[in-house]
Amino acid sequence: MATIPALEQLSLETGDGLFPRARSPRGARAGLLLHYGRWDEAHSVAQDLATPEGSFWHGIIHRLEPDPGNAAYWFRRAGRHAVFPSLREVVREIEARYPGCRLKMGHEWDPYAWIDLWESVGRDKGSDAWRMAAEIDRAEWRILYQYCVNPVE
Repeated sequence: MATIPALEQLSLETGDGLFPRARSPRGARAGLLLHYGRWDEAHSVAQDLATPEGSFWHGIIHRLEPDPGNAAYWFRRAGRHAVFPSLREVVREIEARYPGCRLKMGHEWDPYAWIDLWESVGRDKGSDAWRMAAEIDRAEWRILYQYCVNPVE
């Protein structure tokens, strides 16, 4: 697993040099900026990245805002991403820890069902559904970040 650089190592001026062999250096940078709560900078990087990873990060940023319509637009632009199978598998494991809480999706990852769940639990902090959503959010970030950071095989 790739390490997460310290906040002090990160700036927009850092450029892609922070991730020299990464599959998506700017995607990794957008995710890292988001991780450290630097929303405006993360948004700028994701918006300027015309790849599925840029659109995926852009969708996450707008889901967290929350701006579900804009998030859905960016997830449509991202399309079916290579991380979907891994993400769905991890979400099944998370769901197993929260009986009675489920994402309403089939056998594949569904970012639109995820947006709906995020919207519904945002007002119910502290519930099992909210805790499950928080775990899914962290897993989504980690899986997409790893994908971006790892070298192309």
